[in-house]
Amino acid sequence: MLQKTVIALTCCIFFTPGIFAQDTTATIELKEMPLRFLDYKSPMQEIQEGDGLAQQPAMQELDNFQKDIMSRISDIYRIHINAMEAQVNNDPLEAETQINDALAATQGLLDDYPEISGNRRFTELYRSVISEYRQFYGITEADNEPEGEVFAVQEELFSEDDSWMDTDFSFPEDLTFQKTQVPLIQNEYVNRHLVYYTLRRPEVMETWLTRAVKYQPMMRRIFREEKVPEELTYLAFIESGLNPSARSWASAVGMWQFIRATGSVYGLEANWWIDERRDPEKATRAAARHLRDLYNIWGDWHLAMANYNISPRGLKRAINRAGGVEDYWAAYPYLPRETRGYIPGFIATTMIAMNPEEFGFQKNYPGEPYSYEVVEVDGLMELTDLAEAAGISTEELKEYNPELLRWATPPGGKYPLKLPSQTKKDFLANYENIPKENRSQNITMHTVKSGESLGIIARKYGTTVAGLYGSNENLSSTIYPGQKIVVPLPRGSASQISANQPTNQQRSVNTRRSSSSNTVSPPANSTAISYKVKTGDTIGHIAEWYDVRAWNIRTWNGIGNTIRVGQTLTVYVPNSRKNHYEKVNGMSYAQKQEIERKQRRGENIFIASASSSDGGNTYTVQSNDTLSEIAERFGIGLSELRRLNNISGNRIYVGQTLRISAN
Repeated sequence: MLQKTVIALTCCIFFTPGIFAQDTTATIELKEMPLRFLDYKSPMQEIQEGDGLAQQPAMQELDNFQKDIMSRISDIYRIHINAMEAQVNNDPLEAETQINDALAATQGLLDDYPEISGNRRFTELYRSVISEYRQFYGITEADNEPEGEVFAVQEELFSEDDSWMDTDFSFPEDLTFQKTQVPLIQNEYVNRHLVYYTLRRPEVMETWLTRAVKYQPMMRRIFREEKVPEELTYLAFIESGLNPSARSWASAVGMWQFIRATGSVYGLEANWWIDERRDPEKATRAAARHLRDLYNIWGDWHLAMANYNISPRGLKRAINRAGGVEDYWAAYPYLPRETRGYIPGFIATTMIAMNPEEFGFQKNYPGEPYSYEVVEVDGLMELTDLAEAAGISTEELKEYNPELLRWATPPGGKYPLKLPSQTKKDFLANYENIPKENRSQNITMHTVKSGESLGIIARKYGTTVAGLYGSNENLSSTIYPGQKIVVPLPRGSASQISANQPTNQQRSVNTRRSSSSNTVSPPANSTAISYKVKTGDTIGHIAEWYDVRAWNIRTWNGIGNTIRVGQTLTVYVPNSRKNHYEKVNGMSYAQKQEIERKQRRGENIFIASASSSDGGNTYTVQSNDTLSEIAERFGIGLSELRRLNNISGNRIYVGQTLRISAN
């Protein structure tokens, strides 16, 4: 019998094995099925009982915080649609620009509001944007999977399931603690974590205590040097389980789970070649400074730790909902579930680590303190050759240098390579014998393989599709197996890489309780302009209006996340767009937001400013300019720039006059 089943959202016809197309005697029975909604399960958030769609109100009034988030989500969807349309139009350059803009905007939203990770709309947006990015660059799901056991622990601990909770658990009495600056309050929330780590998952705590033998001495020394309470080193248990290679789905990396923006504020270099967030010593230094700055803002270590996990605006919102008292435990019911578990988790792990035997663990675990020797090597030296010279495996070399991401040391100056103790002398003797021809070059040749696209090739070498077009005359969007493509390798750090300090050390932020007078170098080819803060402004809005990141503004001005009306901020903008950005300070809020909306729709807002700055609609090519960079600088498509100037390839010369507008 042929049966037709109707379900909400999908309509499927099922044929039974005995019925064929020529069987004219078969009857069709229509069977009414109840309307059912397909459950949505986010890959990044466990759906709890009671989260069903039927229980959500059709419409609810949004506060300003929620409106800001929803507005930014809708803007990102528009960019996402532009990316898909560019691919339909077979324009890989435009598609790459829009895909990366959508990803950057999504990551920027998460950077500004870490607590949004539990928002249903955001997780749907993130899944759409990251899927398009992976598809374009040929990234598999495994490439972006979270790494580290701590994330499974968090998922279980932060859930509402308490079936494993032992209410009869006998807590140790008369615990003796060293004097701590951070209050170790014991309550029902802390007790839940104590039970989890001692009864539910004791093997996890044993793993962390074993790692602590290696890293704790170094971490305590750094926290003492930075004048931060030493017990806060146990926060790394909660962040990563003391795993330097830990990576969350939200792209937080390393032992201290820095997102790229915050890591950059504290001087951690992150590029295609290295990521200092993965270096345990450099990241610990940055974390100590970050926690100290947060304490200077709040004057309370519990709130400072909460702010390490949640945005300042999200924390302030919870405080206001709790009556305005700046107390973590008062704000507790109004915090996201992850932040609700953050401080209790820290207190529980600290109590256990300070009294392991009282909680059923060993007093001492095997291991040696973190130590190494440093030797300077050239850039673009292959790690296999360096490991052989040191007499160790490549994997062991990577364990000593977890910040190294590729097959070789980064290009540029010398790189401070870390080696096991007592190996430096032999290494130096062997290093001199490494053949010069074994060293990599800044440009390589790639032979196209079946199934590869320009996006896949660009990602493999850390470059862009635009970079491939700029290096290959008459390159088409259609490539074929066996084709040779010149690939420029990405540059390394602009600064000399440090062995044990954040490479780009910057000043600590000014706060309501501290200040600093150090200076930060401005970006290259930029001009400093001033903006006076108006009523209703946020750092996030100002960053959008000047097309920079919020952390840029905080770094340039030595501030935290609080600004006041009338305050003057310094913003660095590209020289070529100075005329446009100088007008922003005199615009109304509505005018600024309208320009931002136009830009998100893909409209070119820079042509008028560029034309006036160049005395017309032309640009004179300067030394080291490329056609793709000029197109990006003036907000014009590369194909349009070629059309306006009757250029078929990518070759331009110094002094050449290019039209940048048809008007």
